[in-house]
Formats: sequence, C-alpha cells, structure tokens
Amino acid sequence: MSGRLIEKKIVVTAAGQGIGKATAIAFHREGADVTATDLNDKTLADLKKEFPGISVQKLDSTDNNAILEFTKTLDRVDVLLNAVGFVHHGTILECEEKDWDFSSNVNVKSMYFMCKAILPKMIEQNSGSIINISSCASSLKGFPNRFVYGTTKGAVIGLTKAIASDFVKKNIRCNSIAPGTVFSPSWQDRVNQSPDPIQAKKDFIARQPMGRLGTAEEIAAVAVYLASDDSTFTTGTTISVDGGISI
Repeated sequence: MSGRLIEKKIVVTAAGQGIGKATAIAFHREGADVTATDLNDKTLADLKKEFPGISVQKLDSTDNNAILEFTKTLDRVDVLLNAVGFVHHGTILECEEKDWDFSSNVNVKSMYFMCKAILPKMIEQNSGSIINISSCASSLKGFPNRFVYGTTKGAVIGLTKAIASDFVKKNIRCNSIAPGTVFSPSWQDRVNQSPDPIQAKKDFIARQPMGRLGTAEEIAAVAVYLASDDSTFTTGTTISVDGGISI
C-alpha cells in the first residue's frame, strides 16, 4: 500500500463484516487511524484479533443518544464511512409498515444521525470527507423485489448530494458509492434463506454483465480514493462499482 491515509482519523460503521470490514482494513493498511464500529460484539472482536491496530467500538448506528456519546470521545474525524444497510426482499405489496420503518431507520436515519453528529467536528477542522454506501438498486436503477431497499438507497444518494451542496464552502466533501451485487456474509445469508439457494446464486451471478459478483475489497478500493487527498475535487458524486449492471 502507498500510505495515502497516513495521519487521517477515520470512523467506519458496520465494520464487523462485508464492505464495512473490508474498507476498515483497507483504510488501516493505508496508514489511517481507524475506529471500527458495529452492533455485533463478536465480529468486532474478530476484527480486533486479526488487526490489533484498528480500534473497535460497539455502536448502534440507529441510536442517536449512543452516537452522540460516542462522538464526545473523538477529538478529530477526517473521514466518516457509513456502511450500515439492510436488504428487504419484496414489492410494495409485500412491504409492511414495520418493514418500511426498519429499512428507513437502518439505511437512511443511521446516516442522518452519524453525519449530523460528526459534521460539527469537520466544520471546526475546515475539512472532512463523508462516504455513504448506497446501491445500484436505488435512484440509479429499479430491481425486482427491492422496493423499500431501492427507495431508501435512493434517499442515501439524495442525502449525499444535499450535504455536499451545503458544506462545499467548508471544505467538506460528501460522496456515495453504489455497489452492484457483492459477495458478502449478508448476500450469502439471503441466498441460503431462498427456497432454492443453488438457483438463487446462479440468478444473482447471471444478472451481472461481467458474469461474477463483486468483492468487498473492490468497493473498499474506491472508498480509499474518496477518503484520500487524491479526491479533493470530488464531491456530491455517486460512483457505481457494479460490474456494469446499471448501464
């Protein structure tokens, strides 16, 4: 690695597995001082065991009071990566109010809470980069049985652009990444829970124009760029890392 993030202090949510974990590791390997947060004690403990140099903190990103208490412990935040997300399966007719509320809280409100808590520190510093994980299933493209997921991930793109516009004069950048289907524990869980896991896996791969799933590390590589000084003229964008599925 090139050390592009040396001396940068970074907070990552949902860092216990998948894209969040891969990105926390990539940031660490580039020299950043990383605080990895997650709701799962075990996955955080596993990450700490594998990478002792990464600080870990249990945190529920949907609990604003917990976030505000956590933020008090931070002296500086150069980069915030919001990776929390939940995939609900179904059309609008299969989306109950409780599903709407849960998905909205996890996929959008968590980022609202985190950004609102961290932004004052970035304003005081007159610098910062916020990176939000959206999805190609969003305002970019509609997918079958992804009604509330696509709705909330579209909201993430809107949230990202609004923050970028409001704080561009404060030297704060805000961008989002829109992954395609990525091999991860959550994806594997969805496959395993389907009526025919073998066919479900084939279907996921078949819809990707490249004929394969993405990796969490490929998403992390783009996050490193957005966290680094290489992207200081980049804000308000959504970078699709989706193997061509949105074109």
